Amino acid sequence: MNFSKQQFWERFQKYYTQFPTLGLSLDLSRVSLDDAFVASMRDRMERAFAAMKALESGAIANPDEGRMVGHYWLRNPALAPTPEIRREIEETLAQVQAFATEVHTGVLGGANGVFKNYLLIGIGGSALGPQFVANALGSPCDDKLRPHFLDNTDPQGMQRVLASIRKELGETLCLVVSKSGGTKETRNGMLAAKAAYEESGLEFGKHAVAVTRKDSALDAYALANGWLKRFPMWDWVGGRTSMMSAVGLLPAALQGIAIGELVAGAKACDEVTRHRELLANPAAQLALAWYRAGDGVGKKNMIVLPYRDCLELFSRYLQQLVMESIGKELDSFGSTVHQGITVLGNKGATDQHSYIQQVRDGIDNAFVMFIHVLSNQDDNETFVDDDSTSGDFLNGFYLGTREALSESGRESISITLDDISPFSIGVLVALLERAVGYYASFVCINAYHQPGVESGKKAASQVLKLQNAVLNQLTECHGVAMTPTEIASSLEMPLEVEHIFKICEHLSANRSRGVTRFQSESWLNSSYVKL
Repeated sequence: MNFSKQQFWERFQKYYTQFPTLGLSLDLSRVSLDDAFVASMRDRMERAFAAMKALESGAIANPDEGRMVGHYWLRNPALAPTPEIRREIEETLAQVQAFATEVHTGVLGGANGVFKNYLLIGIGGSALGPQFVANALGSPCDDKLRPHFLDNTDPQGMQRVLASIRKELGETLCLVVSKSGGTKETRNGMLAAKAAYEESGLEFGKHAVAVTRKDSALDAYALANGWLKRFPMWDWVGGRTSMMSAVGLLPAALQGIAIGELVAGAKACDEVTRHRELLANPAAQLALAWYRAGDGVGKKNMIVLPYRDCLELFSRYLQQLVMESIGKELDSFGSTVHQGITVLGNKGATDQHSYIQQVRDGIDNAFVMFIHVLSNQDDNETFVDDDSTSGDFLNGFYLGTREALSESGRESISITLDDISPFSIGVLVALLERAVGYYASFVCINAYHQPGVESGKKAASQVLKLQNAVLNQLTECHGVAMTPTEIASSLEMPLEVEHIFKICEHLSANRSRGVTRFQSESWLNSSYVKL
């Protein structure tokens, strides 16, 4: 990528594309694309286009689970493969809008009056998308309901959030989001919230809404406990692509965001990114640039730098979308490939002070994806110099960083939005979803399952079973201190002594568990007792 100014200008004319109907432009001139590479990728691109067409038509796109993948139908129900699915999508959108209207007008309220807040409880895709959109499009001055989130099973984190709204729980609507209805982290958050409501003398069910699959454990619980409403999720929508379902649209609508425009932006982007001509398809271009930058095997990390504070959470959202979709051990033929793209980043220009030094001058193991916005969206901008505003400086830092990377032969991609709006955020979400799908086809992996996540959940379940066994053993030996080795021997689990040690350390650090540690000169001989 060591080009002269003139050569960069020539490349820019060739690899910069505007998409006026989307308010979007894409600049790939700082990636080492050339005609020979594009030609070599033609067969892969044709395969990707065919796979995407089959997916949108209702083919089994996730063979591991024998299910369709239909997040594209959410923004265009006419594409749905059956009249029943189309009707469910349309009815759910109407229900979301009607419910939000009832909340905003006070028809539905909490024990202490009109709802002022919503508390969303979820994890992964059930929280990341809503958090990103809430931050990107919300405004503390204009939000109809203020957003709050429980997105982890960290007890301290949950208590901090609950404490911040403790005095307003009677005016807080709780959204519990779990597709399967059995996600442990979400269940834990729900139980913590329920306890907080009850401690305040409030009935949790009269402040709660479920977003879950029909007949799931959560669905049954919400029905049995008289919750305000239950919204559906479907097995053909994955968590990380659920932004245009009730998972994302319900909290956005409650916040006062124009969800019709959000969906319209995604639909418009879908229409453009179906084009089989590369220059007319920004998602295919983006996937091609990722492939080139990482040699098709993810050799380089992708550092995402959105140049707007409200897009700060975009890198977190994109991290799950890309890494959970593309990070796979096996390809579609069962061969071991260990594919993936590592996504890092935060916001520009703030965080370029942290790591651009290394990206430019250090180990050459990353490329940057800039998210740039043309409009400063401030009608009363303050001039900080005679002829420059803060927005001018932000634009200058973006262009300067891009140039500094180019001077050092480091690659970058620029996605430019005209402005920040529900429509443009819908475009951005749809663009990246489609790019991930195309890239997955390029490298022959299933983008729509997550076996590594499932294996981690299973392992965690086994650890909790082991913890129960340890507690039972210490209880049976009441008052007798035991080392982890002795506990493992008593349980006839000698190979689990490492886990048992860590479990005992955790239990003894939390007084509510009633386990005390007796420290010896060496931690290896520490013992634990339940009194």
